[in-house]
Amino acid sequence: MKKHLAGASLLVIALCPPVYAQERAAADAPTDLDEIVITDGLTSVDLKKSGRAVTVITGEQIEKNQVRYVADALRLVPGFAVSRTGSFGGLTQVRVRGAEGNHVLVMIDGVEANNNDQGEFDFGSLIADDIERIEILRGAQSTFWGANAMSGVINIITKRGERGTATSSARTEVGSDGTVMGALSTRGGGENYDYSLSGMLRRTGGFNISDIGGEKDGDRNGTLNGRFSVDLSPETTIDGTLRYVNRRSDLDQQDNDTAMAYDVGDYTKNRELLGSIGLSNSALDGALTQKARFSAYDLHRFDHSEAFGDSWNDGNRYNATYQASYRHDALENQVHQLTAGYEWQRETFSPSHLTQTFSRNTHSLIGEYRGEFFEQFCLNGGIRQDWNGAFADAATWTVSAAWQVPQADTRLHASLGTAVTNPTFYEQFGYFPGTFKGNPNLKPEESLGWDIGVEKSFFDGGLIVDVTYFRQNLENEIATVFNPDFTSTPVNRDGESRRQGVEVSATVDFFNGLTLTGAYTYTQATEQAEAGGPRLEEVRRPRHMGSLNAAYVFHDERARVFAEAVFNGRMKDVVFATLVPPRVTLGGYTVVNVGGSFKVNDTVEVFGRIDNLFDRDYQEVYGFNTPGLTAFAGLKATF
Repeated sequence: MKKHLAGASLLVIALCPPVYAQERAAADAPTDLDEIVITDGLTSVDLKKSGRAVTVITGEQIEKNQVRYVADALRLVPGFAVSRTGSFGGLTQVRVRGAEGNHVLVMIDGVEANNNDQGEFDFGSLIADDIERIEILRGAQSTFWGANAMSGVINIITKRGERGTATSSARTEVGSDGTVMGALSTRGGGENYDYSLSGMLRRTGGFNISDIGGEKDGDRNGTLNGRFSVDLSPETTIDGTLRYVNRRSDLDQQDNDTAMAYDVGDYTKNRELLGSIGLSNSALDGALTQKARFSAYDLHRFDHSEAFGDSWNDGNRYNATYQASYRHDALENQVHQLTAGYEWQRETFSPSHLTQTFSRNTHSLIGEYRGEFFEQFCLNGGIRQDWNGAFADAATWTVSAAWQVPQADTRLHASLGTAVTNPTFYEQFGYFPGTFKGNPNLKPEESLGWDIGVEKSFFDGGLIVDVTYFRQNLENEIATVFNPDFTSTPVNRDGESRRQGVEVSATVDFFNGLTLTGAYTYTQATEQAEAGGPRLEEVRRPRHMGSLNAAYVFHDERARVFAEAVFNGRMKDVVFATLVPPRVTLGGYTVVNVGGSFKVNDTVEVFGRIDNLFDRDYQEVYGFNTPGLTAFAGLKATF
């Protein structure tokens, strides 16, 4: 019977995936929501008490499913559309609920990681290694997280050491397309401190992302990550984080007539450095908590182009934050918490074609209220004021609520709020002779969004279903217009963009060792250049997306097999070419991945994974090929 179920789990086209919104921390075993704590505002809260649309992807699930790039884990999250330009390491964009790529904020260990020039995060650089969990909040989040959190926040938290222990691990793997990887980590701690340090190097020869020529386009990524915390006293703790990424990715150009990629010797090099230092203190028997943190981000990007020569840019970001929270739970069945915070941010940008370094500063005040009533109703609200030095000031607000319906195994959740996205440095000050000129008079983009959902548990938690409806608009959208003299410049549009849809996720855990999960999202996203003008479907945002997943654990839980299928419906893409229409339709596709692992003993584990099992030919970006069938296998030792 167990062998039969193992085979069925592979045929069910389905990754025992990340944990879906308000579901569980590990798909292989039921987990009480009380055990999951997330940061859905200035303060943390139990997942079941959050009124926002939340997904938690655990590091355990990432490791079990042998996911190597965070972007591939995000493909399984409701509302997420992922577009990778060509090979691994190529520009990888994530669009949430039909919004733009620079409308989602990425945080890594408390440090904002979005780049300065374009305002978005390139997920091609983010390998899924040494991650404790990924907290994903969908919807307008600018009140607590600042600009660029218009459609959501991806909050990545790396592993920390466990006090009183010392653990190390080593992992190596080889695969198709000349892929090799090696990773080392060590973590532990003593009575009043903990530490964690990891390093990883992954190289792939890649494949030819164009149909012309035979050149392979590869990628090399080296990542170091470390963090620590020390108790200075029973009430005061200092902690720090540091992350360094060095990568090189091969590129191809697009033909001016057909927009198809063709072989060239272009490449890009990126060096990312992120770090932070923080101090926290509790007083009044834990009722008063104060936190202060300083963080820094540095990105150096170098581009080599055979057609246009070499170019580079440097971007920096510095943040200082302080917040104080007071919690009052003296009243029976009621808890009230008030938080006030201040944030300072300074950004700089230095492009190679100019001798000038551009800079801008922002000061912000934030307030938050969190209340819990009768152990069933939870309320959260906040307000924020940003004073921007380089463009118009902005004010945002948000409110969310969750209600655990008594004796009904049902939870209702809803959120409402506003958000902003600031102009990027390139949009303000970018310049390319005779082609592009920035606009220093741009205003921030503005948005109002809301969602409402219901989570229902059946058969004592054996089946959990969550359905959420969302709706959000976008005003003052920044878009590039083309002038009669063949130059272009960004402007704030007069029209309104609209996004709405439905997110559905479900988990089934009826069987001994077999777990099934699934997700589906319907998204309708349209843009409007001028008020009252025609509406166009947004590009690279399919109306229909989904995934099916299955995993089976057997042989005394030492063996595990899994399968996943990711479906991406038809979608529009934009094309800049003389012989191709400006908008084309990319066909829908389904990609099936399978894999497994086996624990030889308490120290050694072997694993493997096959991606695109049926060698499906498809496109995520017009003119660029995608990987065919690929596979890797490896060995992990923990001691």
